[in-house]
Order: sequence, then structure tokens, then C-alpha cells
Amino acid sequence: MLQEASLYGFVRTILIILLVYYGIKILSRLFAPYLMRYMSKKMQEKFEGQFRQQQDPKPKYKEGETVIDKMPNTDSSSNKKVGEYIDYEEID
Repeated sequence: MLQEASLYGFVRTILIILLVYYGIKILSRLFAPYLMRYMSKKMQEKFEGQFRQQQDPKPKYKEGETVIDKMPNTDSSSNKKVGEYIDYEEID
């Protein structure tokens, strides 16, 4: 069974789309200030934390202590014969 689109259904769909659009627009105008205030407060807290961390860093190690962050890889076998060396001359 094949249904045909009616003018009533088309107008109803357009009205629903417009109602949803304007509803979102009105709600965003009401809640946007609260959302912006919340986001700015969170960003301010984050920046203050970073500023405090830069101004007063706590040393992890005592002064004069030797610290090795990365141990060298001892089992790496390098290939001494990488390739043939080719001497070249620059031509002006």
C-alpha cells in the first residue's frame, strides 16, 4: 500500500520543526549565562591550580641526590655495517 503526502502533514511537520527550533533558541538564551558562568569558573580554577604549581613547585628529590629517569637499553645490537659510503662532489 502506497501512501501519498498530504498538505496537512507537510504543514504540521514544518510547524513542529519551527516550534523545536524556536524552543531551543529561547532555552539557550535562558541557560547560556549560567553555562558560561560555570565554564568560566572551572577554567579559572584550572588556571589558578597551574599558576600555583608553577610558583611553588615541590621538589621530588633531595638536593644533591642523583636520579636516573631512564635506564639505557643494554641489549640493543647495532648493525655496524649499515651501508656503503659514497663520496660525492658538489658541482657549481
